[in-house]
Amino acid sequence: MKRLLKLSAFLFSAFVYSQKYETVFEKGNGNQSATYDQVISFYKMLDKDFESIKMESMGLTDCGESLQLVIFNPDKKFDSRSFDKRKSVILINNGIHAGEPDGIDASMMFFRDLAIGKIAVPKNTIVIAIPVYNIEGLLNRNSTSRVNQNGPEEYGFRGNGRNFDLNRDMIKSDAKNTKALVEILHKFNPDIFIDNHVSNGADYQYLLTYIQSQPDKLGKELGDFQRNVMTPSIVKNLKENGVESIPYVNVWGGTPDKGYAQFFDSPRYTTGYTSLFNMIGYVVETHMLKDYAKRVGATYRFMESLLNFVDKNTEQLKETRKKNSLQFSIGDKYPVQWKLDSTKVDKMKFLGYEGSYKKSDVTTGDRLFYDRNKPYSKEIDFYPKYKSVKEVVVPKSYVIPKSWWNVINLLKANNCQYTILKNDSIIEVESYKIADYKTATSAYEGHYNHRNTKVTSFVQKTRFSKGDYLFSVNETSIKYLLETLEPEALDSFFNWNFFDTILQQKEGYSEYVFEDLANEILQKNPNLRKQLDEKINNDKAFAQNPEAQLDWAYKNSVHYEKAHLQYPVYRIIK
Repeated sequence: MKRLLKLSAFLFSAFVYSQKYETVFEKGNGNQSATYDQVISFYKMLDKDFESIKMESMGLTDCGESLQLVIFNPDKKFDSRSFDKRKSVILINNGIHAGEPDGIDASMMFFRDLAIGKIAVPKNTIVIAIPVYNIEGLLNRNSTSRVNQNGPEEYGFRGNGRNFDLNRDMIKSDAKNTKALVEILHKFNPDIFIDNHVSNGADYQYLLTYIQSQPDKLGKELGDFQRNVMTPSIVKNLKENGVESIPYVNVWGGTPDKGYAQFFDSPRYTTGYTSLFNMIGYVVETHMLKDYAKRVGATYRFMESLLNFVDKNTEQLKETRKKNSLQFSIGDKYPVQWKLDSTKVDKMKFLGYEGSYKKSDVTTGDRLFYDRNKPYSKEIDFYPKYKSVKEVVVPKSYVIPKSWWNVINLLKANNCQYTILKNDSIIEVESYKIADYKTATSAYEGHYNHRNTKVTSFVQKTRFSKGDYLFSVNETSIKYLLETLEPEALDSFFNWNFFDTILQQKEGYSEYVFEDLANEILQKNPNLRKQLDEKINNDKAFAQNPEAQLDWAYKNSVHYEKAHLQYPVYRIIK
């Protein structure tokens, strides 16, 4: 009888205990997600009740709310400086697109289960999460904006308070949210970064797909480790737990059976950005048309599988990160542009649904239709590799005039090492002129981006002023510096419009005034006259355009301003 009473008391206390820490998602019907206030209240409760969990504020967001951070550490140490350096750090980001709340609800259960010991307490890993990154997006709750998504009943909005898609903001850092995330990443230096999402696009049988940091761009050591060791282990563990997974189905306007390529996450995206600092990244993409409860469960399983792998392989992970940081040195060639390598094809089993086209009931055209009554399993082509198509030589350092404070502040925020010139100095540098570029005709994330940028370069001695900045290239900042400061890189500061003022000519001329001076200049410079005549003789359109001829004379004279198209970041190569 005493044993029965003790057992009954134990079961009752366990029942009460578990009820107390049930999430909104668990208490509901499987199709409900927590509000922002409910999320924060839940983590405050875990912080209060468990010594292994701490919640703290880390910087402001665009709506004025502080970004919250939750840390699970069995050592009960929460200052990054006090972490056991032998341990790995995983950082989980939730709600970057607040209409995709799967990770928000899954992480609440995940941290609860770590705290109560339902998940085996990791011996070699510290787990950190941002409960809700796009706070203002989650506060903007609705049930209509995710028109392609099957639940939950209510969710947040994709854009933040200033309508930025925060997963396109990492390099430009227009949002305060992004600035706070950059601070978090550099403070905690995670080995692994997870960004929880919900997919759009094609229909198929998989509950979960994933994006791994593009391995070729991540670097040989980490890229090979992630592609050949880490990802296969996680996928295997997921399958053992009933979750089939496959690389993110990067298909738009077609069907997956034709094959598809590995998603290329440039540094505007979170995982493309974290790869610049030798952090392995994963984007979890549960499938939009699957039940919400199953999606939340799959997200939970992914985090659990990844944690299991990291905890067992911490030493190898840290050693591989260290080796990867040494891949590039001053004088090496660094890739700034990439292209899909269509010669490298893998055969991959794919679980899909037959797709075809039929007449639309809404429009006069045909529409794509996936028939869920016709599932299939077939081999398809998968293109996993990218190759470099443009390289630059890694310089020793970059010199930036102090007037470009907007760029300098971002470099400082990313822990790039610098010195400030104490005196006016003449330095031999490699200098760029912008030779060509194309500009978008519609706005993209608050910018009209440039693309297909081309430069000409020349070495010259240039005068710099006291207070100008010299940023040193070293193993911790090398990738970030080259990706942002080399104009031809896809997500360079130039292509994100940080230097657009150099594209506008500030001074000009009145033709009737400059005509006489131009004639005088050409008479005094026979070689210049000869060049103009040759261009007239060899270029029919130019020959028929007197205004262009006079402009050519102006731009080849001492009166043409040096600042026009002069890229104001200089490379020290010796």
